[in-house]
Amino acid sequence: MTGKRVIRVVAAVIERDGRYLITQRRSTGVLPLLWEFCGGKVEPGESDPAALRREILERLGVAVKVGNLLSFVRHPYEHYEVELYLYECTLLEDNLQKLGVADWRWVRSDEFRQYTFTPADEASMAKLLGLEPDATS
Repeated sequence: MTGKRVIRVVAAVIERDGRYLITQRRSTGVLPLLWEFCGGKVEPGESDPAALRREILERLGVAVKVGNLLSFVRHPYEHYEVELYLYECTLLEDNLQKLGVADWRWVRSDEFRQYTFTPADEASMAKLLGLEPDATS
């Protein structure tokens, strides 16, 4: 145990026609302009699925159906640790908006390396896709 604050985060793995939905963080936040699977912090008393539905609605303006847990990683940052839970999700509507994100894209898994992801998402992708593991996960 490191004594660092632990933040529980959920993220959506949304796949369509061999492409995955990724979002770019806003320039004004933590880890600015890095890419990630869309999601966010779980609030006290909130379930993972409820948090994921709320975060996707706040960031992209669309509803999702939350499916199975796909992956979990714990990643240390300088002042805190993130527990990232990736869930398989399905979009229930197609009108994606840039409400709480700088951008969004549909990309193939072989295109992931063209984007700079947050360290926790990078570790999750490596685990999920069987790529070379990150040293900290």
